[in-house]
Amino acid sequence: MMKKNFAKMFMASTLLAGVLAGCSGAKDSAGGGGDTVKLGVNLELSGGVASYGESLASGINLAVDEINKKGGVDGKKIELVKVDNKSDAAEATNGAIKLTSQDKVTAIIGAATSGDTVAQAEIADSNKTILLTPSGTAPNVTVTDKGKLNEFVFRTSFIDPFQGTVAANFAANELKVKNVAIFADSASDYAKGLAASFKETFEKEGGKVVSEEAYVGKDTDFRATLTRIKAKNPEFIFIPGYYEEVGLIVKQAREMGITAPLMGADGWDSPKLVELAGKDALNNTYITNHYSSEDPDKKIQTFVSAYKEKNNGESPNAFNALGYDSVYLLADAIKSAGSTDPSKIKAALEKTKDLSLVTGVVTIDKNHNPIKSATVLEYKDGKQVFNTKVDPK
Repeated sequence: MMKKNFAKMFMASTLLAGVLAGCSGAKDSAGGGGDTVKLGVNLELSGGVASYGESLASGINLAVDEINKKGGVDGKKIELVKVDNKSDAAEATNGAIKLTSQDKVTAIIGAATSGDTVAQAEIADSNKTILLTPSGTAPNVTVTDKGKLNEFVFRTSFIDPFQGTVAANFAANELKVKNVAIFADSASDYAKGLAASFKETFEKEGGKVVSEEAYVGKDTDFRATLTRIKAKNPEFIFIPGYYEEVGLIVKQAREMGITAPLMGADGWDSPKLVELAGKDALNNTYITNHYSSEDPDKKIQTFVSAYKEKNNGESPNAFNALGYDSVYLLADAIKSAGSTDPSKIKAALEKTKDLSLVTGVVTIDKNHNPIKSATVLEYKDGKQVFNTKVDPK
């Protein structure tokens, strides 16, 4: 496995060097020649988090169908070029190289996760190609750890610190708990960022973190750690992470008699979570998320109806909505720019203000992040139920 991963990384770095060496100025007509606007889609369509990528792709497809049926963007039909990054950062890099150097797309939508998006960022910037992640929530997606803005990278989702803050305020002010535990994936920037913002906000609210524990992605037995957490008798446990591990954590926690409320973020949002945890175990659990299909907002319900009609009555989840919104965000910027030149689209994205989308009314800030509301959902008998909506402060 190590040799295989090394080979992938070597191949990706070699290809990247070649691409960067050959980069030149802005692409006036790339991805927009003739009667089409060519958009790349670089998603996790197989591998560990394929559920996210598949959900995003469904939302993207619906939006493209709607826009093309109405005549496209400024008379140009949208053409999608999809690659499967297999839930792997090296594969995401390879996909971005293909989409920019061979397919000459105007923009890339993807990836689902922060790590697979960061793997594409340098390629997007060097090739002056828009990279829009629907759901990569780590701050370093758009601004590097050294504080440099990735000029051509944007996102449709809010960032992790906002989710962590919302979760902490919900625990302190709505659930009225005082003593909590945090159980986070130690190898995930996503989980660590959420845990840090949750802890900071919860302690500012006067609460106490009585236990901080960690797990590693791909772990399957969490009982020893849960035993230590249980011994601290927390009133609430915050578990930022992805559905693969979280489902097993929730199941094992309930089997061990832990009845306290459990809460996570958008990484929980997959139908597979219910399969892994069991619907009864998920009772009294909550997540922060980007939207709820039960929200009575007219725009949301129009989207829900359209999605159900196209997908055999299936109710759309947040990843479906984020994929859908990503296409409309790009389409609005292309229309505002009056051009398929990525540099002009970039400028239009940066000026986006009060754009009404399914996952909120969006204004893009100086760090290329959307300012918009978050939703808190509760699981009841395996189904997500709308609890409340939280506006940014």
